[in-house]
Amino acid sequence: MAPAEYGLYFALTLAVSTVFAMGGVGSALGLVPILHMLGIPFDPARALGLFVNTATTSTASLMNFRRGVLEVRTALPLVIAVLVATPLGAWSGKFVPHMWVHDLMTVFLIVAALLMLFTRRASVIQTPRRWLLWPIGGVVGVISGLLGVGGGMLMMPALILLGFDAKKAARAISFVIPFSSGAAFFTYLSFTDMDWALLGTVAIAAAAGGYFGQNIMNDRLSPAQVKKGIAVLLLVLAAKMIWAHFRML
Repeated sequence: MAPAEYGLYFALTLAVSTVFAMGGVGSALGLVPILHMLGIPFDPARALGLFVNTATTSTASLMNFRRGVLEVRTALPLVIAVLVATPLGAWSGKFVPHMWVHDLMTVFLIVAALLMLFTRRASVIQTPRRWLLWPIGGVVGVISGLLGVGGGMLMMPALILLGFDAKKAARAISFVIPFSSGAAFFTYLSFTDMDWALLGTVAIAAAAGGYFGQNIMNDRLSPAQVKKGIAVLLLVLAAKMIWAHFRML
C-alpha cells in the first residue's frame, strides 16, 4: 500500500471517529462499511473496526470502573456471554457468504440509525429481569462478531425495555464493548492476513478522533444533535450498500 493510501485511511478514520465519539457511539459502526466500500475485503475491514472499538472504549470503561459507577451485577453476565458468543460470530464469518454479511450489515445500519432517531424508549418491564442478560449478551455477541461492530446499539434499547436504568445500562455496555470487540478481533486474526501498518494507522487516528470528538461535544454540540447527524450518515451508508448490492446482482 502506498503512503498516500495510508494517509487517506488515517484521514477517514480520524473524521469518522471524531463524529462518532461526539455521539458516544463506537466508530466501527461507520468505519467497517466505509473501509469495505474503499476496497478492503470484509474480514480485514471487520478486524480493523473491532480493534478500533477496543482501543477507543477501553479507557472510558476503565475510568467508570475506577470511579465506582459501574454496576458489576449488570455488566458481568453480559461480559461472560459476549466472551463466549462473539468469537463464535467472528468464526462463522469464514463460512457465511459475503453477500449475506453485506446485506446483514445494511440492515444493521438502518436499525441503528432508527434507534438513534427515535431515542424515546420506555421500559416495558418495571423490575429488571437479570437472567435475560445472558441471552441478550449471547445474541448481540454473535451479531457483533459476524459484522465486526461493538453491538452497543442493539444492547442499549434491549436493556432499557427490560427495565434497566439508562445510565447504568450505558456504563455496563461501555464496559462490555472492549471485551466483545477484543475477543472478535483476535478471532479474526487467526484466519485473516492483517496489514499491521494500516492497523497502527487507524488506531492512532481513532484515538485522536475520540479525543477531538469528546472535546467538540462538550464545548459546542449536544449528544442529541450529534446522534441525529450520525443517524443520517448511517442511512446514507446503508443506501450506498443497497445500491452496491443491486449492482452485484
